[in-house]
Amino acid sequence: MRRTISGMVGKGSLTHNNRDFIAENIDRSRTADNITYLHEDLRTVYTELFGAALERYNAKQKRSDRKIADYYEHIRTGKQEKLFHEVIFQIGSVKNTAVGTPEGEQAKAVLDEFMCSFQERNPHLRVFSAHLHMDEATPHLHIDFVPFTTDSKRGLDTRVSMKKALAAQGFEGGSRGDTEFNQWINAEKQTLAQVMERHGIEWEQLGTHNEHLSVLDFKKQERQAEVMTLEQSIAKLQKQQVDIKAVENIDAKNVPLSSKVMLERQDYQMLLTAAQKYVVQEKKSGRLEKLLKAAEKTIADLKTKLAGVIRERDELKSIRSQLNVGKLEQENCELRQSVKWYQSVLEQQGLSHMFGKQKQQRQVTQQR
Repeated sequence: MRRTISGMVGKGSLTHNNRDFIAENIDRSRTADNITYLHEDLRTVYTELFGAALERYNAKQKRSDRKIADYYEHIRTGKQEKLFHEVIFQIGSVKNTAVGTPEGEQAKAVLDEFMCSFQERNPHLRVFSAHLHMDEATPHLHIDFVPFTTDSKRGLDTRVSMKKALAAQGFEGGSRGDTEFNQWINAEKQTLAQVMERHGIEWEQLGTHNEHLSVLDFKKQERQAEVMTLEQSIAKLQKQQVDIKAVENIDAKNVPLSSKVMLERQDYQMLLTAAQKYVVQEKKSGRLEKLLKAAEKTIADLKTKLAGVIRERDELKSIRSQLNVGKLEQENCELRQSVKWYQSVLEQQGLSHMFGKQKQQRQVTQQR
């Protein structure tokens, strides 16, 4: 039996996972078949993981505005890290591994065995919520965790970091399609495939390393990255750009009892930047002008050479036209026939040896 493996990023709806909220696609009669591995309070987990580190961090701060009162709120309201992450694992599809079928029960056993060793395999991903759902169309596993790193040199010595957490577990990012997360999710799929083999199920690999993202999400991330790159480029150009109108509006003040004028420091800096850019542009223009002149000279030389070649060609045509090539070839043919006739006569008179001697003498003469 062969089945696919899905490893997807979940929305992280804890109320849905714990069935505090019942959606329309849930079969209430099967909710009792669900398995809850962990269902801990996230704030309590944050205190457990980062409480001591937060105290050490705040104790080092000499300014009160740099202290962090609540690390949970600090991460929740920040933009660098998420409070927690969720992944969903599933075997097969509703067509071949539906809930209520023998294949569905087999998938439940595989996912259960896979989950029981998840925390041991991932010591830097603190699982606080994990549920195996059997009351939807297919058996699937929700795992919610807080990624953390220790011995950090920046911020808290123990802090939230998905990238650092996965790096600590041996997953170093490479290209855009080979991120730490992609490497890790593929490693988890390999582990799940090994559990499947023990249950007589072969992994049918149909997806790519971006399988954990939907097509729309993946394209959305690509577009966001492109937009960010463009925004950075625009920002750099804006910093380098000199405001021409501002330069025109600079007011130079006369220095008393002197022919010199005074400028505000800001105006002076603007003029200096404009002058530097002007010098650079002038140097570029000078180099381009030299290259243009050299190119024009080369073109002129080539035109002269081309005219000479054309003249030589015309002269050769003229000489050739003066020669009656056809007449010369006809005369040459007639001479060859005469030689052959004389040779035949000599042979009839028994004098062919004389023709041979003359031929040898001509060859010797030509060699000399």
